[in-house]
Amino acid sequence: MSSGQATVYIVDDEVQIRTAIGSLCEETGHQVKLFASTDDFLTETMSPGPSCLVLDVRFPGTSPTGLELQRRLAETGVPIPIVFISGHSDVRVSVEAMKRGAVEFLPKPFREQEILDAIRHGIERDRRRMEREDAVREARQRVETLTAREREIMLLMAEGLVAKQIAARLGVSEVTAKVHRARMMRKLELRTPIEVVRLIASMGHESETRAGAE
Repeated sequence: MSSGQATVYIVDDEVQIRTAIGSLCEETGHQVKLFASTDDFLTETMSPGPSCLVLDVRFPGTSPTGLELQRRLAETGVPIPIVFISGHSDVRVSVEAMKRGAVEFLPKPFREQEILDAIRHGIERDRRRMEREDAVREARQRVETLTAREREIMLLMAEGLVAKQIAARLGVSEVTAKVHRARMMRKLELRTPIEVVRLIASMGHESETRAGAE
């Protein structure tokens, strides 16, 4: 899912600005979607690949401002990286946008290379996020193949326990613990205890994993 053509969404009420940025992005091989207002953007179905949103700060009429859209996307769990552009020099707004995770805040007029660099950074950020999500998804799928006993051993290994300690904790022989541990490691395609720790950390929800073992 993290591979494929990137999409750049450009939201600006100035047609010349959005078409100019759109042309630059198309020249660099990106898919481009243009919007005159934040209301228009909110009706869009997001593309599945990596993306970046180039967003003006202010819009006429009742359309949400750029900061309001940023807030709304965060609240609804849409993690698209945002590059803000603005024709108004407002330090407070720029600081707030960056605190909320914006990739960049560029005052108009900006150089072509500045906007292209910011967009590239945003797309790479999104690509890395998607790669992490893919890795977590694959890890969860492997964990789901474990038996309840194998999941228990996985969690005990993550606590730093060796086979003898695991056996004592579970009330089984050391040989039995080693057999279950070997099967667990083979299913997870892991070789060392530290890899088990990293796997659980990557999933981020050890309590859920533990609950699944009960």
